Amino acid sequence: MTNKRDWLPTMWSDWGEDEKSPFYALRRQIDSLIEDFDRGELMKGEFRMRTNVSETETGIRITADLPGIDRDDLDIEISGDTITIRGDKVAEEETTDDDEGREYHRLERRTGSFRRTTRLPFEIDPDTVQADMKNGVLTVTIPKPAGAKRPAHKVEIKTAA
Repeated sequence: MTNKRDWLPTMWSDWGEDEKSPFYALRRQIDSLIEDFDRGELMKGEFRMRTNVSETETGIRITADLPGIDRDDLDIEISGDTITIRGDKVAEEETTDDDEGREYHRLERRTGSFRRTTRLPFEIDPDTVQADMKNGVLTVTIPKPAGAKRPAHKVEIKTAA
């Protein structure tokens, strides 16, 4: 795997190393953009869903940070060995009296459509999947089928001659 910094111009390494440099924030944003692109996280909308996928002997758990998203704006679809979580982060349209004439200096709150597909090493039984939403965190629990639960085997380590 190539280093993301190899894609940047040679002089780039001299820019933005110091937090006081005007290029520091720019460099961090570009690094983040390149890493998100490499992970396939960029979609038409600007909102990016971050997930953790963990596994135990009995199942898989997918946890997604979805702040400000209502569970009614989410859709979870299962097809064979893949699970897709998709939704929309809708922009707030309410304005208050003090918003009139307001000039924004920074807009970081993102909106847009998002989708994340995860392929698992087994067929998913849709009737056993559970999804819960609490405090902006979606947790999807997928039990492993009986055939996917394999006992652990120790491997003997031999001394090389």
